[in-house]
Amino acid sequence: MSVLDRLGQKLLFTFDPETAHGLSIAALRCGLPVGARTAHDTRLKVSLCGLDFPNPLGMAAGYDKNAEVPDALLGLGFGFAEVGTVTPLPQDGNPKPRIFRLTADEAVINRLGFNNEGHAAAERRLAARKGHSGIVGVNIGANKDSTDRISDYERGVVRFAPYASYLTVNISSPNTPGLRNMQAREQLGELLSRVMAARAMASAQPPVFLKIAPDLVEAELEDIAAEVTEKKIDGVIVSNTTISRPPLRSTGTTSETGGLSGKPLFERSTIVLARMRKLLGSDIAIIGVGGVDSTDAALEKIRAGADLVQLYTSMIYAGPALPGRIVAGMARFCETERLKSIRALRDSHLDRWASKPLS
Repeated sequence: MSVLDRLGQKLLFTFDPETAHGLSIAALRCGLPVGARTAHDTRLKVSLCGLDFPNPLGMAAGYDKNAEVPDALLGLGFGFAEVGTVTPLPQDGNPKPRIFRLTADEAVINRLGFNNEGHAAAERRLAARKGHSGIVGVNIGANKDSTDRISDYERGVVRFAPYASYLTVNISSPNTPGLRNMQAREQLGELLSRVMAARAMASAQPPVFLKIAPDLVEAELEDIAAEVTEKKIDGVIVSNTTISRPPLRSTGTTSETGGLSGKPLFERSTIVLARMRKLLGSDIAIIGVGGVDSTDAALEKIRAGADLVQLYTSMIYAGPALPGRIVAGMARFCETERLKSIRALRDSHLDRWASKPLS
C-alpha cells in the first residue's frame, strides 16, 4: 500500500464504516481517487457468455448499491463492475450500526439488509451511461416486505435487461429474513424458471448469473447445480458472505450478527467454488468471490475453477490502488510463466480444493 493509500485509509477509519463508505463513493463521483493506469494485456482477456472482459478482476456487488460510480470503478483497473443489490422499492435496510470492521482479520461483518434507493433511481443512472464502454452487471434482489419475492426478481430482470451487461440473481444475502430459503431446490426451480421467462420477454437478453451462499452442504450444492443446468442459467457467483465464524483474531465485534466477508472467507468460498465447478462441468461460467486481496489470491481462485474473480472488502484495507496492482501482477505472472492466456490456469488446482472438507 502506498503512503497516499495509508493516509487515506487512516482518514476514513476515523469515521464509522457506513460514513466512510459514503465518503468513498463521493470521492469516486468527484473523480478522486485516481487509480493507476492499467496496461491493456491481451493475455488477461476473458471471453465469457458473449462478453469480452479486458481482465478477469471485478468489483463485487454491495459497494455501488445505487449504480452511482460504475465507470469510476472501471477506471481503477477493474475489468468489470457489478452494481446493486437493487430492489424494486427503496428501502432503508436494517437498523444502524450494521457494519463492523474486524481490522486484525482484514474482514467485515455487515447486516445491511439490501439498503438501496430502488429500481427507478438505479435505472435512471444506468440509462444515462447507456452506450458507454465497459462491462457493468446489475445485481437484483427482493424487498424485505414483498409478498411475492419471485415477482420482484422478474421485475428486476425486465427493468435492467436493457442496461446490464449481465444480471445477477441474489438469493444468498443472510440479512433479509428467509431469502436464503430460496436456494432450496423447489423454490429455486420456480425462481429460475420465472427469471428466464422474464428475460425471454425483455427487450434485451443479457446473461443471468445466480449468486449463492458459502454456507451450503454438498447435497444443497448438488441441487443448485442441477437447477442451474436444467434452467440454462449462464453462470454462478460463488459466494456471498458467510454466517459461520472461522477462528478470528479480532475482539469485540466478532459476535455481531450478519455476513462475514474478507480474508477469513477465502478458504471456505474457494472450496465451494471448486465443488461447484466439479458439479457444473467445464462450460458454465463461475465467478469466484471471497477473500481476494492480492494477485496470488485472485490466481488461486482461477486455479480452483473460476473464470472471473471479484473483490470488495479488501479494498477497505488496501485502498483504491489494489485492483490496478492485482491486474498488473496477473500480467507479470503471465509473462513469467509464458502463458498465452490467463485462462490456461483454470482448474489446475481444482481437485486439491474440491477435496478439502467443508468444515
